[in-house]
Formats: sequence, structure tokens, C-alpha cells
Amino acid sequence: MRMKKSLTARGGVCALNTYGFTLVEVLVVIALIALVAGVGAGLYKGTYEGLLVKRAARDFYLAAKYARMLAIERQVPCRLILDNEENKYALMMEELRPDTEEIEEQAVSDFYFRPVQLAGDVKFEEINITSADADEDYDEQGRVIIFSPDGTSQAAVIQIGDGKTHYTASVSPATGRVRMQFGQAETIESQIVDLDKMEQY
Repeated sequence: MRMKKSLTARGGVCALNTYGFTLVEVLVVIALIALVAGVGAGLYKGTYEGLLVKRAARDFYLAAKYARMLAIERQVPCRLILDNEENKYALMMEELRPDTEEIEEQAVSDFYFRPVQLAGDVKFEEINITSADADEDYDEQGRVIIFSPDGTSQAAVIQIGDGKTHYTASVSPATGRVRMQFGQAETIESQIVDLDKMEQY
């Protein structure tokens, strides 16, 4: 299909009828595209940061579950060490070295767990760990959760977040089980449960 060019005589000069955008129209379109792209980038950033917090909370939950399982399975205490200055955590266990036959504490690094560095702006916003033994000299500055071979642990409430999104993990001292929930730690109490005072059903 051929397009016909229309020529119009104006004062003896033939002018070509053309249609196009003015400079103002082009600038308006560019401004609208930039505005939409900016809004989209902001939404993406907020979603991405929220996903980082959610992933960190899930990984911490799995690490605490694994620490409890290792303590019971190997019948030695497993320590979940939190470093709130470097925003990372690791599992430590006592192991017998076959060459020297000495017991030393080593970091757990296997197929199921490796020391974790929190990503982005995610950090430990609140750490509240209570020793299970009131008479125990607890000098770990409240940054270590000890899971015992009998399945118990220290009472702990750990809040993970980036200042906008928050998840809170609570560890039950009676069972060593961890529960993760969305929100801040203000409404969660860390308390030691005395099994002798619980009603037997």
C-alpha cells in the first residue's frame, strides 16, 4: 500500500503536510515515563527489603531448630551464638578430636548449616536471652542460646528486622522449640517454665 504525499500550494510554494510531536510533548512523555519508573523502583525496593527480612527470619528459625536437633542427637550442648555487631550467627558444638583425643568447641559447618551473615540492612534489633539456671554465672553478654541434650534451652526472644519490617523468634526453655512470628518483640514475654509446678493431666 503506497502512501500519498499531499502537497498544498501556499503562495507559490509547495508545502508537505507532516504530523509529529513538539518538543514539549516529547518532554512530557519522558517525564511521565521517569515518574512511573521511579514509583516502580520504589515499590520493588520495598518488596525486596521485606523479602530479605523474611528470608533472614526463616533461616534463623531453621538454625535454632537444627541446633536443638544436634544437641539431642549428639548428646552435647549446642550453642547458637549471635553477633549483633557483625550481624551474623553461628552454631558451636564440642567435638572430640581423634588425633589428640581432646574435646574442643568447633563451628558447625555441614550440608544443613553454615555460619550466616545477615544481608542488606537486616540486623538483630533486639536480643533477650535468659539463663535457665538463676545461679549460673552467665557472662556471654546475652548473645548465646544454649540448647541442651535433654531438649531444653534458655528462654530467648530475638527480633530481626530492617527498621520497617520485623519478625520475632521466641525459644521455649521447657522444650527448646522455636516459634517465629511477624511483628515486634514487645508483646512476647521471655519466661522460664518450671515443669514441677505445671499441672499434670
